[in-house]
Amino acid sequence: MRLAYAQFASLVCLRARNDRLEQKAGKRITKMPEPFAQNKRNILVAPLNWGLGHATRCIPIIRELQKNGFTPIIASDGNALALLKKEFPELMHLELPSYHIEYARKAANFKWKLIKNSPKTINAILEEKKLVKKWVKEFDLCGIISDNRLGVYSKKVPSVFITHQLTVLSGKTTWISSKMHQFFIKNFTECWVPDFDKNVNFSGKLGHLKDRSLNLKYIGILSRLEKKELPKKYDLMVLLSGPEPQRTILEEKLIVEVEKFNGRVLFIKGKVEEMQKMEQKNHVTFCNFMTSGELETAFNESETVLCRSGYTTIMDLVKLEKKAFFIPTPGQFEQEYLAKRLMKKGIIPYSNQENFKIDNLKEIPLYKGFTQTDNKTNWEELFRLFQV
Repeated sequence: MRLAYAQFASLVCLRARNDRLEQKAGKRITKMPEPFAQNKRNILVAPLNWGLGHATRCIPIIRELQKNGFTPIIASDGNALALLKKEFPELMHLELPSYHIEYARKAANFKWKLIKNSPKTINAILEEKKLVKKWVKEFDLCGIISDNRLGVYSKKVPSVFITHQLTVLSGKTTWISSKMHQFFIKNFTECWVPDFDKNVNFSGKLGHLKDRSLNLKYIGILSRLEKKELPKKYDLMVLLSGPEPQRTILEEKLIVEVEKFNGRVLFIKGKVEEMQKMEQKNHVTFCNFMTSGELETAFNESETVLCRSGYTTIMDLVKLEKKAFFIPTPGQFEQEYLAKRLMKKGIIPYSNQENFKIDNLKEIPLYKGFTQTDNKTNWEELFRLFQV
């Protein structure tokens, strides 16, 4: 949850005419495995469809649930749902309503775009609350894990909210957006923060509060990837992500810039489509998307990475101990804050999107990059919540 959903959340109360939205939300089931009905350890896992970061950081959680004898049920929409279908084709997939998140072409219009889309977002939150109420009973859920979906919780089963943003940066309205976000987090049994609760952490003021009234658990680095010693195949990996139109704007800019790069480039566009497409143009290999296994190999085969400063990407880079260069999404306060913070600490350099040139990558050796971090998540302990 990055920005002003919380700012508009008060409107939910004004529009709490839930009876008018009883319009058959429908089950939206896309796949149901045969043995499902007999399983009594079903956990709903529901990431927000805002870029791919929320979905990808749910992948290790889904894997750990399976290892611990639970049956994850995946619920999302758009590219997030499409990605998780490819990763876990054997699981049940449910469709949630879209939050209709779109970026403005200009950073200055970012807030206005969210405000314009807020009625659709509010309706989606109300609708997903109704769907979850049905699914708890229909699928005999014993727990819920929501990654930044405000309406995906239940008072009848333990419900977890995953976020690295306890403080929601929104410029002059940060105080109110943060307080309202924290208010809605209190609807959940626990809040899991993918970071460390100590001085050496990666989310900074986003994921750490002096106020300890929220039931917080810091779960360490959350990444689907593992570090491997592989021969270097690429000098640079370009990894794109995020909602439109900013993903395409950056893609078009970087296609021109990488032509000037002296070395082998892997260019991953971050477009989840039906079929994977690979194309070679001179020293650049283009790919529309990769599965987790393919992406893990690509990261380990690449010397450096050029990408957004999204928090999930940062977690991946930490896990893989990589050097990188960041281009924050224009107008997104969270990514701008993280990029500035890591540059100030001498870890990763960055540039704004408008001014980026391929020569900026020469700054990378001047920064130390991410180094080894002791990270052991006690999943068995965390999952005890769902056995009560």
